[in-house]
This record gives sequence, structure tokens and C-alpha cells, in this order.
Amino acid sequence: MTNNGKTVSPDARIGEADIGEGTRVAEFAVIRDGVIIGRNCVIHPHVVIEAGVRIGDSVEIMPGAYLGRYPKGAGATARTPKIEGVVVIGDECSIGPNAVIYQDVTIGRNCLIADGASIREQCVIGDYCIISRYVTINYNTKIGSRTKVMDLTHLTGNSVIGNDVFISLTVGTVNDNAIGRLEYDDNRVRGQIIENGAAVGAGATLLPGIRIGAGSIVGAGSVVTKNVEPGVLVVGAPARMVRKIDEQ
Repeated sequence: MTNNGKTVSPDARIGEADIGEGTRVAEFAVIRDGVIIGRNCVIHPHVVIEAGVRIGDSVEIMPGAYLGRYPKGAGATARTPKIEGVVVIGDECSIGPNAVIYQDVTIGRNCLIADGASIREQCVIGDYCIISRYVTINYNTKIGSRTKVMDLTHLTGNSVIGNDVFISLTVGTVNDNAIGRLEYDDNRVRGQIIENGAAVGAGATLLPGIRIGAGSIVGAGSVVTKNVEPGVLVVGAPARMVRKIDEQ
């Protein structure tokens, strides 16, 4: 069915949503009341978009993606999130199959959110970022622009990642030195700060509250237990400085 430049399958379920010209909505998509979708977007089959989601122009959302999920801990989580109920997806983004984006997430323009990625509530992602397949980004994490996070990496809650950062595959990060044995406390549960231009090699582990300095490199498989100065290479378990980046 074509209406005002939009093509909407009769098998889609559309509430009182604002859908821009040139946008196509495929069969079995579900779009709730109050959703705003820009121009020339493609919504593939079996996508679910909850109320409060705002999507820019020329965005493609692949089959099975779920945008605007509300966090629900079923009484098992120690942290109680405060939800504003707004998701913003910038222009020309691609959201992969079965990706899940929770409430209160902002994603800049020209980002790729790949297959099966999960982005929890209160996260902010800049422009021109890649969040690869099955990456998990936990709550209240901030990521700058032009940053790449590779397959199967976990970014823990309350982390800050800068611009032009590269995080390789299967990197693990944690934010609780008590290993879940104490009640949740924002002042104690701290993620990492990874400054502009830093790189983290495959399979590295970053312990709570550490800072990776600008332009530094963490070698593959390293276990980082303390702050890393700017512009150095660290390797090992525990990670130790090998040399400055500008040294041969």
C-alpha cells in the first residue's frame, strides 16, 4: 500500500506514527504510537519499534531488530534504572538483524549497529561508529565518534570511550571489584575511561575504573589492572609498559 510517497505493507501493524516520505515498511513490522521515522527509510520484516523512538532519514533497520526495549530485571538486578522513554537514531544509520536497542539511547549519524548487538539504556554513541556483531554495551556508557568496537566485545556499564578508539574482538570489561557481592552503588561501580585514539587488542581484559591514555595500545590478551599512560604500549598479565608508541 502506497500513501503520500510511503510504502507500507498491509501486514504491518502501525500505530499513530509519523512516517516520512519515501519510507518503506515491510510485512509484520510493528510500529507503536508516537514513533517518528524520517524520509527514505527501510523497515524490514519483523522489526518492532516502541513508543518514543525517533529515527532520522535514510535509516535501514534489518529483520528482527527491536528498538526501544524497556529494561526489566524481574527483581534480579541490583540497579534500578530511571527511564525517560526516548530513543534517537541519527541519519543514514544501519541497524542489523536482531539488534536490540533499549530506551534512552542516542546514536549519531552514519553508524553501523551490526547483527545481534545489544545497547542498554542511557547509552550515547557518536557519529560514524561501528558496533559489530554481538557486541554488548551496558548501561550509561558514552562512546565518541569514529570509534569501532569489534565482534563479541562487552563494554561494561558506566564507561566512557573517546573518539577514534579501536576495540578489537572478544574484549572483556568489568566495573565491580566486589564481583557482585555488594549492593549497587554508582560511586563504587565504575567502568573504564578509554581516551581518544587508544586501541585495545583482541581478548584483552580491562578491570574496573582504569583509564587508558590517549593514543595508547593494549596488546592482545593483556589483563589491565591499573591506569595506562598516554602514548604507550602495554602487554601481559598484568599488563606492563613495553615502550612508548613513538619508540622503535
